Amino acid sequence: MASKTRMIVEKDFKIADIDNRIYGSFIEHLGRAVYEGIYQPEHDSADEDGFRKDVIELVKELGVPVVRYPGGNFVSNYYWEDTVGPRDQRKKRLDLAWRTLEPNEIGISEFSKWAKKVDSSVMMAVNLGTRGVPDALNLLEYCNLDTDSYYSSLRREHGDKEPYGIKLWCMGNEMDGPWQVGQKSAREYGKVAREAAKAMKMMDETIECVVCGSSAIGMPTFGQWEADVLDEAYDYVDYVSLHQYFGNRDKDTADFFASLDDLEDFIKAVSAICDYVKAKKHSKKTINLSFDEWNCWYHASEVDSETMEKKPWGLHPHLLEDNYTYEDAIVNGIALIKFLKHSDRVKIACLAQLVNVIAPIMTESDGPAWRQTIFYPFYHASKYGRGAALRPVMTTGTHKTAKHEDVTDVEAIPVYNEEKGQLTIFAVNRLTDEEVPFEADLRGFEGYKVSTWQALESDDMLLSNSAEGEKVKPVTKSEYSFTDGTFSASLKPASWNVIVLEKA
Repeated sequence: MASKTRMIVEKDFKIADIDNRIYGSFIEHLGRAVYEGIYQPEHDSADEDGFRKDVIELVKELGVPVVRYPGGNFVSNYYWEDTVGPRDQRKKRLDLAWRTLEPNEIGISEFSKWAKKVDSSVMMAVNLGTRGVPDALNLLEYCNLDTDSYYSSLRREHGDKEPYGIKLWCMGNEMDGPWQVGQKSAREYGKVAREAAKAMKMMDETIECVVCGSSAIGMPTFGQWEADVLDEAYDYVDYVSLHQYFGNRDKDTADFFASLDDLEDFIKAVSAICDYVKAKKHSKKTINLSFDEWNCWYHASEVDSETMEKKPWGLHPHLLEDNYTYEDAIVNGIALIKFLKHSDRVKIACLAQLVNVIAPIMTESDGPAWRQTIFYPFYHASKYGRGAALRPVMTTGTHKTAKHEDVTDVEAIPVYNEEKGQLTIFAVNRLTDEEVPFEADLRGFEGYKVSTWQALESDDMLLSNSAEGEKVKPVTKSEYSFTDGTFSASLKPASWNVIVLEKA
């Protein structure tokens, strides 16, 4: 058995109040995310607007407070005007990003209506690839203003009397990527993002703007891109975006778990760049982070490439439909812990994506909606991870993997919800073949009792779920002691653990 992990939890060791938008997600017009995902009017579960009620219930179960829309790569050639007004008058468009045909049956009005049905809000992206400032202003006016001006009146003419009130806006997407329609240099993009954000805030001063960071930490542009873009746009934006996807292409579970330390290094690096530009500009404003794309993504890549190359311009083909494994769920759990550990800077995070496309929720076109393995860590974090993230005083063993040194055996974070009188400890044992004795000193939480201990446990790292049933789902644990304010238990190898205490 591995060495013991010890944790001391105190209310005063506060990292930050957690922004609930850290449990956001993402829906792009890609594959079956929209069509046969959230919208399928011919399905048995469809409501009066054509939205699948089984999907609505699962999204509500996840408790997603914000959904990024409509992209993604899709947004860089997005003509929002084609998505509004009578459906029979909307133009069909070729989507260059994913080489599919976009029918525009779902647009801004319909998506805003769907977001309300799932108790969420919209994080809207503007096209700064093939379009620019005037189009961004027209879209903002259509969405948010209640004036006698043209686009606001047009929204009312289309049947939506009240504005949608979208408060969070992405200034394009991955603009340094050579795959992006309208790719730009850092200075080119920084200037157009600055002018778009500046003009949009002149029109609606209540909005917040997210500027594009580099597409990935491995990009040759990373670092200098963030510095140059922020040098141009710092005064008019509120967040910088980060994107990162995880994969186990080497079939090395231990190193897969360890690779989430790279995510933490990414967060620290971008935070440092933001603070460098802040100091350079003698600014009092702090730019925070929007990690608006993250997930495991690698299972379906070869099939996707073949589909886009050999069968282009189809209607909602099966794309990016990764079938997630048990180990993917553990990796996502570690990612969520990393976000919470840095919730003083990471204010928004969007699991990419939400339905069918690299998603926790899958649908059968003529059958049910169902939960993938990655559904559960996100569900637990969203349900129990509201309040304040606390900095644990923790000692744990370390190990090394093929590509990483000094990997902590246990990754953990406590979250204190004072309003609910609830303390939750999220913990992952990253060792793949050893249990870890775990001890938490909770004497600062006198009068608290263990309410539940939920865990994901498996010896089979490749176990997955399907429409036929869930092989990976939480179990309730009872093998622990809680004496004199100390919680003691043993964490199974490669396990996700959610220990909830409530004030008696």
